[in-house]
Amino acid sequence: MNYQWYPGHMTKARRMMEENIKLIDLVIEVVDARIPMSSRNPDIDNLAKNKARLILLNKSDLSDERLNAVWIDYFKSQGFFVLKINSRTGAGIKQINATVAEACKEKIERDKKKGIMNRPVRAMVVGIPNVGKSTFINSYAGKACAKTGNKPGVTKGKQWIRLNKNIELLDTPGILWPKFDNQEVGKRLAMIGSMNDEVIHLDELALDTIKYIMQAYPNNLNERYDVDENQEALQIMEEIAAKRGCLKRGGMVDYEKAALIIMDDYRSGRLGRITLESPEQ
Repeated sequence: MNYQWYPGHMTKARRMMEENIKLIDLVIEVVDARIPMSSRNPDIDNLAKNKARLILLNKSDLSDERLNAVWIDYFKSQGFFVLKINSRTGAGIKQINATVAEACKEKIERDKKKGIMNRPVRAMVVGIPNVGKSTFINSYAGKACAKTGNKPGVTKGKQWIRLNKNIELLDTPGILWPKFDNQEVGKRLAMIGSMNDEVIHLDELALDTIKYIMQAYPNNLNERYDVDENQEALQIMEEIAAKRGCLKRGGMVDYEKAALIIMDDYRSGRLGRITLESPEQ
């Protein structure tokens, strides 16, 4: 299966980011903690050259806690400021102001020397679709000021959000690169729901998800579905389908219905805290 998804409005979003970057002191990049590298947009490093950088590992309640620590160490070693957050519950949000002040210390000092006091730090929030960028902004701002939704591509326009006297946020639509150089990256993005399920084969994706969980998190499938993991992934999927009543007329397996259950269980954390990649990969 070939993974690719790049709606037209994303080209416009990239242009808008290029135009606005000169106004910005700090780039806050929201990534999904389950795929911290695959959910980064490769263009952002070029766009954000010479800017202070903060990476937020969002949805960290759904990812493997051991690997959260590994990824934080990795990004810090690359020169980023990093925090793990859960924008739905607000976990980790309170640490952001202090981290922003630290990341922009040089800029604040420069302003003071010029006699400019209390000019707010201007931050741009970026992230690919469905990493929880708008939910983060709402959580950070404390009010529903960015349109949120579970469908990739919901945030469309440009908004400046004044949080307090110290920080202003520019919300930009999440942008995804036009083509994945690596189909594994595309697959991981599809697994977490950053692509529109209508443009991918969900049954194949569920099969790949089962294979990965069997190898990296043995017994998680058994704990959720009471299935025998000592068999092929397809047989496991068929067993899950039978146990969950995903059958068509004549007892035929409804693979699509079973795939929907499996993917929903993975994405919502019901299959356990599962991270799909590590820095060594």
